[in-house]
Amino acid sequence: MSKKDGGDVGPALVGFAAGIAAEFVMRKALNFAWTRVTGEEPPTDLESPDVSLGRALSWAVMAGVGVEVARVLAVRAARAKLVGAGPKELEP
Repeated sequence: MSKKDGGDVGPALVGFAAGIAAEFVMRKALNFAWTRVTGEEPPTDLESPDVSLGRALSWAVMAGVGVEVARVLAVRAARAKLVGAGPKELEP
């Protein structure tokens, strides 16, 4: 995000928007992949006793890791494009 000592807010906002967009697209892709592989819709209520523990954990891990990886990559790519910085310049 932006630096606390008065850094530019533009890259932070672009990164935030890229992260939101990446999360939305990845969720759609994961829902499609889950339905294609299992033949069922992904579980929506993971705490429900009607959803098996294995199925709930599988979806939670797949969605959590997939969405976070997509978000990190999108934020880094957007900020690098905007700021013109490579991976080493984006490190904290």
